[in-house]
Amino acid sequence: MSELVANCPRCGSRHITFDVKAAKIYRVQYGWQNWYEAFGICRHCERSAIFVLSESVNGNYQYVHKVGLMKVEEALNKYVEVEGHISLKDSASIEPPEFLPKDIEAVFREGATCLAVGCYNAAGTMFRLCVDLATKSMLPADETPGLNAKTRRDLGIRLPWLFENGRLPEPLRDLSSCIKDDGNDGAHAGNLKEADASDLLDFSAALLERIYSEPERLRLAKERREARRAQSG
Repeated sequence: MSELVANCPRCGSRHITFDVKAAKIYRVQYGWQNWYEAFGICRHCERSAIFVLSESVNGNYQYVHKVGLMKVEEALNKYVEVEGHISLKDSASIEPPEFLPKDIEAVFREGATCLAVGCYNAAGTMFRLCVDLATKSMLPADETPGLNAKTRRDLGIRLPWLFENGRLPEPLRDLSSCIKDDGNDGAHAGNLKEADASDLLDFSAALLERIYSEPERLRLAKERREARRAQSG
């Protein structure tokens, strides 16, 4: 039986051993990293919890892929990271787009969690932050005409500059004012409704797809194509 050491969300025991009874892969990142939902029983309170686990880049994930998570004879902590546990916050939760930087993925997940539990102002603020972080990385590092310190700092000014200079796709321009205005409302006025937060979710997801997910999918497809050509040649 596989074992996992984690904090128990039921009784509060820290660094307690769980007997892992079942595990299921629910997504794969980067072409190799399996993410699991693992059902375990706390040895202190004997109640169950479902943990979210991700394979560690520092662990021998090839071994886990070969034998399966449930047949690992050592503590699973040697091979996986405990990302959290399933709770009310996961109700109708939205997965972030693929291939996001870790910091932006974390902010998106926080926004999705806030949206799922009805905290619409917090959700709107988080989705706006996603766009803020993503678009900062699109600015040229050197001095550029029309790009001053205020434009670099202020998302509301930065977005028009990125559209006007062809760095963001034109079809997203109409929604860009939405995320700026709604995001400001959430941060300062506290009056966002569910529809407002959902609009912000849609825009941030579409933008992140364009910036990160689509280019990476194309890069991976090119790698696969080149690998096939090399094998056939």
